[in-house]
Amino acid sequence: MSVQKEIKRVTTRTLQDLKQRGEKISMLTAYDFSMARMVDAAGVDVILVGDSASNVMAGHETTLPITLDQMIYHAASVIRGTNRALVVVDLPFGSYQGNSKEALTSAIRVMKETGAHAIKLEGGEEVVESVKRILSAGVPVMGHLGLTPQSIYKFGTYVVRAKEEEEALKLIHDAHLLQEAGCFAIVLEKVPAALAAKVASQLHIPIIGIGAGSGVDGQVLVLHDMLGINTEFKPRFLRKYLNLHEQITGAIANYVKDVKSRDFPNDSESY
Repeated sequence: MSVQKEIKRVTTRTLQDLKQRGEKISMLTAYDFSMARMVDAAGVDVILVGDSASNVMAGHETTLPITLDQMIYHAASVIRGTNRALVVVDLPFGSYQGNSKEALTSAIRVMKETGAHAIKLEGGEEVVESVKRILSAGVPVMGHLGLTPQSIYKFGTYVVRAKEEEEALKLIHDAHLLQEAGCFAIVLEKVPAALAAKVASQLHIPIIGIGAGSGVDGQVLVLHDMLGINTEFKPRFLRKYLNLHEQITGAIANYVKDVKSRDFPNDSESY
């Protein structure tokens, strides 16, 4: 009788240990059961159920339209496909900015209705009260600084953030505030590599980068971008590991051709 090896679940403590050992943390997005199962099986440490689902799953121009109910649907699907990874869920725009009570209600809904392990929200000093309130209910919180896509209309552009000294100092200040409030990790998006490395060296919690250089504690990418499913998005920080758009459209075109030519199904594919 073969004894199946027990899979050890990644926890917030695991990530802390990885940082202390100097081992980099891998993080990818997923939004559905089938993809989550593959990402999990490949050994990714953290799966982010990102509000980027608004873009890659629903076709919206920004992350703003996706609702809390939709995020819960995606997160519950991902949880059913994972055995090992820590699953973090984005609180969507409008579900936590109003006040800390609303933020807590949203976080509790995510945890109760999906089985996820943590939530992520964007912002620094302005969301610290919400972070503390969510943590007081026992829900782990990941922060997000730098380019915060939910604030895209305030920025007006997706360019690199914190290049000027004033904004850089605020980012460092906010990172310390989030750590003191109790966040277990922070995502830094599109900030200068030197600044990101400085934050990672100053803080004892893991710093996960996207377009933030190699001096941080881990990296995150959007799954559909790194697999080459989404062809329109070509930022400097993205490394494409596959060209699935070409491969999938090619396979489907072959299927259409085989159906039209009566090649499919053949005798061995019929009953």
